[in-house]
Amino acid sequence: MSKNKEYAEYIMDQLSDLDEVRNIPMMGGYIFYYKERIIGGIYGNGFMVKITEASKKYMPDSIAEPPYEGAKSMLPVTILDDKDTLQTMVEEMYPELPERMPKKKKA
Repeated sequence: MSKNKEYAEYIMDQLSDLDEVRNIPMMGGYIFYYKERIIGGIYGNGFMVKITEASKKYMPDSIAEPPYEGAKSMLPVTILDDKDTLQTMVEEMYPELPERMPKKKKA
């Protein structure tokens, strides 16, 4: 089992009290969804989430950085081992996240 797969399973376990959390493998990492909105993912430098008022509130010590070259900055998750706080942050992030774009139909 890859290190990232184990890490993704740990994150899913930390979010296990929330309904509608899922992840999908993407380019060697994982993208995480909550109620079909992207909350963040596992990138080369660890688990990162989108920058929202909630993520800044719960992780004031986290310094935004791009997960990969050319990407929008995200916040490295500093509260991963605090299951309750992590889940509360994700719930509070939800209304601040953009809705998922509908897939374009192929012509």
